[in-house]
Amino acid sequence: MNRPLLARIDDDLDSREVAELCFLCSDVINRKQLEEIKCARDLFVKLEEKGFLNSTFLAELFRTTRRADLLNMLESDSREREETDACPAYLSEYRLMLYKIHEDLTDDKVETLKFLVNDQIAKRQLDKSSTALNVFAEMEKAGLISKDNVDKLHELMINTDNVPLAKTVKGYKDRLPPTGPGGGVNNHSAQQETMPSEDIDEFYSLTQNPRGCCVIISNEDFTGSKYRKRLGSKMDDENLSNLFKRFGFVPIIHTNLTADKITEMLKELSKRDFSKEDALVVCVLSHGERGIIIGTDGKEVKLDNLFDLFKNVPSLFGKPKLFFIQACQDEVPLTATQKTNQDEQSKETPSDSVFSDASCPSKDGDILIGMATVPYSKAYRHTEKGSIYIQVLCQELENAANSPKRDDILTVLTRVNRKVNNHFMIRNKQMPEPKYTLTKRLVLRFVELSGTVPTY
Repeated sequence: MNRPLLARIDDDLDSREVAELCFLCSDVINRKQLEEIKCARDLFVKLEEKGFLNSTFLAELFRTTRRADLLNMLESDSREREETDACPAYLSEYRLMLYKIHEDLTDDKVETLKFLVNDQIAKRQLDKSSTALNVFAEMEKAGLISKDNVDKLHELMINTDNVPLAKTVKGYKDRLPPTGPGGGVNNHSAQQETMPSEDIDEFYSLTQNPRGCCVIISNEDFTGSKYRKRLGSKMDDENLSNLFKRFGFVPIIHTNLTADKITEMLKELSKRDFSKEDALVVCVLSHGERGIIIGTDGKEVKLDNLFDLFKNVPSLFGKPKLFFIQACQDEVPLTATQKTNQDEQSKETPSDSVFSDASCPSKDGDILIGMATVPYSKAYRHTEKGSIYIQVLCQELENAANSPKRDDILTVLTRVNRKVNNHFMIRNKQMPEPKYTLTKRLVLRFVELSGTVPTY
């Protein structure tokens, strides 16, 4: 990075602010090294050693600590300008939550906090703790709190009569994976449950094993300078493939496809015989603009063209076809030629339509499209944990599968909308957009996968 710029930033940060930055960086720099840091220059050196000294990470730090002036310095430095890629950088939700609590606690509340934990933390350590962040650091050392266990923190917020902060911690707890009596992940529903007989007019039938395939198109590396690398995409691949495998689908992952390869692969997929499968799942993870996704070559693919490939497949009639799209949906200015071409395409009618019989299912039926965001908006992605939408989607689908309530996928997606929109890590709001023509309820449960399906 630009050394004179870093020097100017160092001059503008006092010791208290440096301590706050150190706390926020404690997931990437170990505690002993943090204790050696006396000024911002020391912090920058440690971040550089760890490979985290970049303007994206620093911008997130300064946004969190509300130093808009330093953020403007970063953004105005043309030599180090980086595309933000609509991601909340490297700060964990847990760390950000602790910082928010620190901001909202008065000095009196900090003293109350210290009193409540003085039987579990050495007095000399508490005496040196002048801020809530210091207390939290000591609580972490003592094993009282961690990113996977904030029960003690929730209890403290209640005991300090801080209802809003107690709700903040409760919200974080609710997003953690469910735990069983022994503290581990609750797998009780991973075993096959005895299900009541289902009304075939009310529920989609899911009896085949495997249920079908879950095709994941994941673009991470792009040619040219317009689109930067989608860090965190591999975690999305892993989360989706692991989850849908537990639902009885065979995961098929395609990485780094050009625009033509995306279309070619999905065209080939649409030609297969789905008669022995219950459903189809397609996930596309890439950069995007309004109504399109981007291939690794920077070229565009219209989403509607991809969805249309599966509307005329006889062996998929009456079966749920699920599409999950993780991509930004910003507006793209169209040239006159592009507009003309689109208008002409919209008027085309397939000459080989198979829907002459009114008793046949509608080709537009039984489709669910889960968009990570509404039009004209960005879809945020954490560079280590993956996309916010995919994280929440997988967690809520898993929670529903573990629940005895048998919530259908539309109920789950409503929860996803709410939790993404209120997500702790997103500074600017993101609202997912499910679109559907489902004609029955779709309930996804865990099954033991057996058998295979052809790959493409």
